[in-house]
Amino acid sequence: MKVFAAWLLVIATTAFGATASRAGQPLLPSGPDPWVTQRDGTYYYTHTLGDRIALWKTTDMQRLGEAPSVVVWRPPAQGANSASVWAPELHFLDGKWYLYYTAADKAHNDDTHRHVFVLENASPDPTTGEWIDKGMLKTAHTGIDGTVFEHGEHRYFVYSAYVDDHSDLIIVPMTNPWTLGEKQVDIAAPTYTWEMQGGRKILEAPEFLAGPGGKVFLTYSASACWSDHYALGLLTADGKADLTDPASWKKSPGPVFASSPRNSIYAPGHNGFFKTADGRDWIIYHANGGPDWKCTPRRAPRIQPFHWDAKGMPVFGEPGGESR
Repeated sequence: MKVFAAWLLVIATTAFGATASRAGQPLLPSGPDPWVTQRDGTYYYTHTLGDRIALWKTTDMQRLGEAPSVVVWRPPAQGANSASVWAPELHFLDGKWYLYYTAADKAHNDDTHRHVFVLENASPDPTTGEWIDKGMLKTAHTGIDGTVFEHGEHRYFVYSAYVDDHSDLIIVPMTNPWTLGEKQVDIAAPTYTWEMQGGRKILEAPEFLAGPGGKVFLTYSASACWSDHYALGLLTADGKADLTDPASWKKSPGPVFASSPRNSIYAPGHNGFFKTADGRDWIIYHANGGPDWKCTPRRAPRIQPFHWDAKGMPVFGEPGGESR
């Protein structure tokens, strides 16, 4: 039996270079707002660096620390996107690569001047070629953390908008990868106490997840990132519903992924999703390794597998816990 168990461990490790015991371990010493996308067996990774955007390229996410990073873009010396380059996301759309990122004007580096911008690259490999500035997305509000997803025959943009004293999630149909449609709809605002910790009412970092049973999901990060109560929430919609109708979305009453003191993982959030070659679903997120570490570069990227329950709902489990 010991030989058989060892053989199974080898198979599991070979499939992705990972085992359940590695769940939740930092991939890098630092990596706020991590993002990964997989194309043709290659994983492209990025995270917030503040003054530039870099990409990592690897065939094994567990060995990300061994992969070199390539700086693919630096902000201009002045202008609307000259400072606070946050939350880059890489997407392959219409045969080209697009990088969506948040930035502000160096002369007015505050929430009232934060917007989402996009870059375009026609190279097959996003770590090479030329990145062309396609400008600022014309959102109805200032805001951060833009993401893009396709569902059915439509493409959507979702971002975290500054609305009065809180941050809401806004969804917008897209005309093309750099142009938004006219219908911009607020689909979620902070309504629960757990979404208002750290002195702020915040919903940010929305991410799309397609369910196996036809459901559509948006995860989001709630509360201030400097609070240990920072956690993931979940919005659910029927796949056939009008996703631009706020009534189509149902919010889970409690967090679906929160701090795990017993595993020394605190303030997990700003996640993304990806699949491995074996079809398994994984979540990537940043988290702190101790309490009260605040919202600093000490936030490190971590990954772990998740599964689906009998009702087609995602089950993320506990940060650092084993997936069933």
